Amino acid sequence: MTDLYLSLGSNQGNRREMLQKAVQELETQIGRVCALSEFYETAPWGFTSENLFLNAAIHLKTLKTPAEILAITQGIEKQLGRKVKSNGISYQDRPIDIDLLFYGNCCMDEIIRLADGRKQKLTLPHKLMHERDFVLKPLVEIAPDLRHPVLNYSVRELWQRLNTP
Repeated sequence: MTDLYLSLGSNQGNRREMLQKAVQELETQIGRVCALSEFYETAPWGFTSENLFLNAAIHLKTLKTPAEILAITQGIEKQLGRKVKSNGISYQDRPIDIDLLFYGNCCMDEIIRLADGRKQKLTLPHKLMHERDFVLKPLVEIAPDLRHPVLNYSVRELWQRLNTP
């Protein structure tokens, strides 16, 4: 089984309920939940909105491949009301957002074909996680010593570097 770490966020509707439903679906469809962080309220990142986010990090054990996980997480987002996926350039309010952070020590940056035939880029570890406090703060709670296989820093060290003036 592979260790999988995901970031969860919601800034529309009942945010806490959205995160809880996402966690239930992730456990049902992807694997056993090993750890779930507290929920943290944060300001939007990369865009302006009056709606604050609730964010969390989750650690699961899975037998699924990264491509399978991406398809499942996008399906969960759609099931929970997300209509438009961010394109990495412009962001917007959303009822749920699920990002793959780490999949074991896997390093990949490739276009994958999803089960429905769509193509999507998948980068692991997540390429912007080290720039996002809303990702690192919950992650440091559940996996402070997890090492980033590319940057060669622990999650705790990445969070400290981001928050040191």
